[in-house]
Amino acid sequence: MPAKGKHRRPKSRARARNLVAAVAGTGGAALALPLIGAGGAHAAAPAPAPAAATTGLPAAAPQADAAVPAVPASASPAVYTVRTGDCLSAIAADHDLRGGWQRLYADNREAVGGDPSLIHPGLRLTLGAPGDRAPVQAPAERPAPAPKPKKKAPAAGSPLAAAPAPARKSAAAAASTAGASTAGATAAASGAVTAAGFTAPVSGGISTQYRTAGAMWSSGYHTGVDFIASSGTTVKAVGAGTVVSAGWAGAYGNEVVIRHADGRYSQYGHLSQLSVSVGQSVSGGQTIGLSGSTGNSTGPHLHFEIRTGPSYGSDIDPIAYLRSKGVTI
Repeated sequence: MPAKGKHRRPKSRARARNLVAAVAGTGGAALALPLIGAGGAHAAAPAPAPAAATTGLPAAAPQADAAVPAVPASASPAVYTVRTGDCLSAIAADHDLRGGWQRLYADNREAVGGDPSLIHPGLRLTLGAPGDRAPVQAPAERPAPAPKPKKKAPAAGSPLAAAPAPARKSAAAAASTAGASTAGATAAASGAVTAAGFTAPVSGGISTQYRTAGAMWSSGYHTGVDFIASSGTTVKAVGAGTVVSAGWAGAYGNEVVIRHADGRYSQYGHLSQLSVSVGQSVSGGQTIGLSGSTGNSTGPHLHFEIRTGPSYGSDIDPIAYLRSKGVTI
């Protein structure tokens, strides 16, 4: 008999444990048994088994989200402040802008105005985003030239060895010599002073004709002619006269204006250096300065005008005037 005050363990629990042990030992399927609680019988819901427990395969690792490349924030357009001596073409070249000075002018048309040659120191220009810069391309690799086969020397006593090679002058070389002579003659003629005492201001050709129409000029057309002249080219007075203006003239940069004996005025704009002063008398062909790109200019050249008065707006055809003085242009 058990001691007083103690309860005997129910045999049903022992039989249940034995049954579980027997089932587990057989290697069969797992058997879920209800658990008896103190307050009554409650069915325990089995937890879902992971896939690895039933299949014997390792659980698949969760796939990482595909990496999304970060989108770089668009860079703010660069702003350039115009300095003395600047021009749109030089600014575009220095900053490798795609589209050159034409794109730069189009992007800043409202700030520059109707004439792309008229930019002034202190003007702020938008150079565009870095994507507007022209890509730098690597030079194409040239294939190595194939070795030339060596010529065998003629045998001693051979007629080929004895005969001297005739001296020949190629047609291309002859044409080149003739072209150089013609170019020299033309340059000499353009730089010569005519019987009337007039000459061309520079020996270069014309890049923009007189009265060329376009919205880039405030008057609606080109009031003079542009002569091709690299920076530092000698600029000559087209005829004898008196200097009435020599110095800074806004859009024209450094300019010289000369009054001639027939009452006409010649004007020379965008000069990089002046060699005369107001009141000075000059002769035809005398150096008055050096060409450049000062003022509102798209690049080095000489802007030349003939006027009926000393100021802007009194222009006449400069080429017709020079030809009337015997200058060949």
